[in-house]
Amino acid sequence: MKTKKKFKTRDLTVIAMLGAICCVLMHIDFPLPFMPPFMNFDLCGLVELIGGFAMGPLQAFAIIMVKILLKLATEGTTSAFTGELQNVILSCAYVLPPVILYHRNKTKKTAVIGMATGTAFVSIVAIFTNLFIIIPFYMTLMGQEMSYFIAMCTEANPLVQNAATLAIFGIIPFNVIKYSINSLGALVLYKRLSPILHGYGYTTYPAAKAQEADA
Repeated sequence: MKTKKKFKTRDLTVIAMLGAICCVLMHIDFPLPFMPPFMNFDLCGLVELIGGFAMGPLQAFAIIMVKILLKLATEGTTSAFTGELQNVILSCAYVLPPVILYHRNKTKKTAVIGMATGTAFVSIVAIFTNLFIIIPFYMTLMGQEMSYFIAMCTEANPLVQNAATLAIFGIIPFNVIKYSINSLGALVLYKRLSPILHGYGYTTYPAAKAQEADA
């Protein structure tokens, strides 16, 4: 019971730490050329993935929520909470599929397949949430028509002329680029950071993993 409590306490500590890092990374974002101006690139997904791989899907979701709550506590919302809601939906759509798959079969191949699945899934989810929920709600709240929003996107990319071309030339490529880079970063860094997140030193981590395998 004592060991179980210890690991629960460690999880809470790691969740808080990674959530805070994600909150900082949300402020280090930037638009991509020719992409819709309302979409910014950041590396939060990388941190959320690493945390999820190390601890599990519930902990990954907790990291996402800590990130959003810290963001709201420190600067509030500039989008009537639509941006924050979209962030939670897309973060979960990207992070949870690979984390769930990985915890069923902890291999590098499973992680890669899971991240590819998550990238494809979040790109599809982003189309529906943006075009049918988030953007229409925000435009209504601001008293603007969808055509006004499309015009802003056309300025960034002339190929965007309507909702369909916004999805094809804006939403899909942006999410594929963003989450592919996050996945590559997680793939490179997870093995190096895993001993720290599990509470082992680099020298003791292989022995600890061997004990887990024997158990």
